Amino acid sequence: MADMKTLAKDTAIYGLSSIIGRFLNYLLVPIYTYKIAVASGGYGVITNLYAYTGLFFAILTYGMETTFFRFANKEDEDPKLVFSTVLRMVGTTSLLFVALVIGFIGPISSAMGYPEYPSYIWTMAIVVALDAFQAVLFSYLRYSKRPLKFAALKLLFIGLNIGLTLIFFVLLPWLYGKNPDLWGKFYNPGVGVGYVFYINLFCTSLVTFFFGKELRGIGYGFDKNLCKRMLSYSWPILILSVAGVLNQTADKILFPKVYPGPDANVQLGIYGAVVKIAMIMALITQAFRYAYEPFVFGSSHDKDSKDTYAKGMKYYIIFTLLAYLCVMGYISILRHFIHSDYWDPRIVPIVMAAELMMGIYFNLSFWYKLTDKTYWGAIFAGIGCAVLVAINVFLVPKYGYIACAWGGFAGYGISMVLSYLVEQKYYPIRYPMKEIGLYTLLAAVLFVGITFSNKYLSFWPAILVNTLLILVFCAYIVKKDLPLAEIPVIGKYFKK
Repeated sequence: MADMKTLAKDTAIYGLSSIIGRFLNYLLVPIYTYKIAVASGGYGVITNLYAYTGLFFAILTYGMETTFFRFANKEDEDPKLVFSTVLRMVGTTSLLFVALVIGFIGPISSAMGYPEYPSYIWTMAIVVALDAFQAVLFSYLRYSKRPLKFAALKLLFIGLNIGLTLIFFVLLPWLYGKNPDLWGKFYNPGVGVGYVFYINLFCTSLVTFFFGKELRGIGYGFDKNLCKRMLSYSWPILILSVAGVLNQTADKILFPKVYPGPDANVQLGIYGAVVKIAMIMALITQAFRYAYEPFVFGSSHDKDSKDTYAKGMKYYIIFTLLAYLCVMGYISILRHFIHSDYWDPRIVPIVMAAELMMGIYFNLSFWYKLTDKTYWGAIFAGIGCAVLVAINVFLVPKYGYIACAWGGFAGYGISMVLSYLVEQKYYPIRYPMKEIGLYTLLAAVLFVGITFSNKYLSFWPAILVNTLLILVFCAYIVKKDLPLAEIPVIGKYFKK
């Protein structure tokens, strides 16, 4: 129970930075969708380029976050030497990546469909290289159990990003309209969405300077043999990571290339904006991952570790199902998060279900990481990615971006099922399947009720009915797994 309390505490701290930070970052979406006309396709460009950065981030980190935790927790390894070696490896490859992009910026920007905007490409290349380097530094903070600095730096980036976005997309355009001669020295409306990328570069660069203490760790040395062993461990994770990121970004990368109409960026902008509402599931998964990954590797030698992993899976599913019901129950409010021109209600439930399965798949992934059979992860993710890509290539031309949503659903679902089946053979964990099944069944029934409520009732009656349905799920959680007396802070009022 003490282990679960430690996990809960770390999840809360990391979740504070992740969920609150991501939520604040999502405030950029209404700014973009209300300030960038859907017909311009500008938000589609943002969606497309950030999909590329997600892919290259996975390539440039090449599994070294997980590899660092694995080797730093080995009894016969020096954690400082592991950190220094990983930092030098990722730093070197990131520098080479930036040099190659800048050296071949012309053909690269043309191949990506932005020959007239090469600055977008080299700007984001530097951003993703810095992000990859910082990923090692943030991992070291997690290993060192320094969640407060981790959270502070994450929130610093978000705060700067939001502040500068408000200045360049709200304040300066307004001032420019009043006096273009004066404010034209500080703001150029022709830059447009380019400000999004330039702001990101500034904020990312600034955060790097706050890692002074951690950067000194690069002096701990470099071990060639250790490097080879880590690369041997990490290459399947690289494939896994790339395939996993492609499951999240391939649709946004492929869409402009396979969609037959001239309005590809317009359609992609709509899809990219609506997907943001569904990303609450990704927030929960990320917060859970930040605490769970070092926790799992650190407790892998405990005799009851499998029971702990099983409990972790159950509670993850319970609270993500609750999040799913909350988003769908209050979708009539959340829809105003983006401009009405970008709204399509069909996307949210599909993408959220896909993200839930992705989170389950992530929790299942530890069996092959702990047994050093990481090639299985590459196989599962590769199959899921192939399914996603196939659905996008063959169905997007006919059905548009709705096929993107179903592609992610199918890809994650297949990866999840395959990982579970193989896990039961090589590293069997007895998950409480009956309890998980009952929670899932109840959530499905309540989801149907919420769907009918949203469709046939007016705003306030629907909100009332949906709230009652969500409270039914909460009551079931309290009755079965979370007695009120055990809840922090308020629990003391329910103890006998």
